[in-house]
Amino acid sequence: MDYSKYLNKTITDIKPSGIRKFFDIVAEQKDAISLGVGEPDFDTPWIGRNEAIKSLHNGLTSYTSNCGMIELRELISQYYNIRYNLLYDEKEEIIVTVGASEGIDLAIRSLITPGEEVLIPDPSYVSYAPCVKFAGGTPVSIHCTNEDGFIITNDELKKVITDKTKAIILPYPNNPTGGIMTESQLEDIRQTIIDNDLIVISDEIYSELTYGSKHVSIASLDGMKERTIVINGFSKAYSMTGFRLGYCLGPKEIIYSMYKIHQYTIMCAPTTSQYAAIAILKDEFKNNFSSLKEMKDEYFLRKKNVYNSLINMGFDVFEPNGAFYVFPSVKKFGLNGEKFAEKLLYEQKVAVVPGSAFGKSGENHIRISYAYNMDNLTKALDRIKKFVNSL
Repeated sequence: MDYSKYLNKTITDIKPSGIRKFFDIVAEQKDAISLGVGEPDFDTPWIGRNEAIKSLHNGLTSYTSNCGMIELRELISQYYNIRYNLLYDEKEEIIVTVGASEGIDLAIRSLITPGEEVLIPDPSYVSYAPCVKFAGGTPVSIHCTNEDGFIITNDELKKVITDKTKAIILPYPNNPTGGIMTESQLEDIRQTIIDNDLIVISDEIYSELTYGSKHVSIASLDGMKERTIVINGFSKAYSMTGFRLGYCLGPKEIIYSMYKIHQYTIMCAPTTSQYAAIAILKDEFKNNFSSLKEMKDEYFLRKKNVYNSLINMGFDVFEPNGAFYVFPSVKKFGLNGEKFAEKLLYEQKVAVVPGSAFGKSGENHIRISYAYNMDNLTKALDRIKKFVNSL
């Protein structure tokens, strides 16, 4: 039976994630060390796990409000006020989602109609462009370079804006580069965004993982809260990837539009996960975010170890200031990212992700995650050194 005539061509034309391809190969390689997964290796805080278990024992497994439990939304509002000096109304300006990924999809689908353009930094997370295409929109890349710290510059932004441009995605701290945008760098593009009447989708899932400077949300800048949808969640900061719990904050009119899509397709985020998140946030407020500090300190040590090792091996590499990734260039070794990753995996059994998975600008790079314990990182770096020396 020919199913091609039944399938949506927009979906069939989209390639599978370049990250998953290497996961599949690693699964078949004995003794392979993977530095490819963007997932914390810390455990979810015990207070959250215990509350999740307790809620199950007590039979608290019913649907919650479509927008999420009001107690959780109140805590999220407090959290963003404390951490990023932004205040959102828990009843009309916050929605709890199935991970930040659902939030990205909801934001794009609530805004974009066929033919409209969305600006996306290149390189960046693999899901943005497909989500734009699913909505019938056109993803447009903003070229970002190692020399600029992989941030959006005002000059590059102005080059790609057209009369069809409706929104821009700001994914900082950035996956895969570890780049961040400071307040002054955000100010450089703020007026261009306003002058061109763009909506911002600010993916801040790595906001707690910055090293040396505190995360600044573009929504906190003058005139930007009213045109920004903030996406965040519990996966990275609290090692809750499997709990699938995110949230969105923004103008009530946009949140309401997102709520309607969410209501008809998802109903609500997992109830058990919401109880866990409530317990964790309460504990964080009580203990001045001590668990976050402990985790960040460990990531910082890992980052320095990986970055310095790559420099000593001769890589051209930008020092990341956020998330838990390093994005070195491999061009000087005579290979693009795809070939380098393949040869490294088969010859030294270390898995990294080709930079091309994150956009054309990443073609000559690889992504290395340091969300692994130091022993595994040290072993992997030794193997990478042997591989580079063999080249």
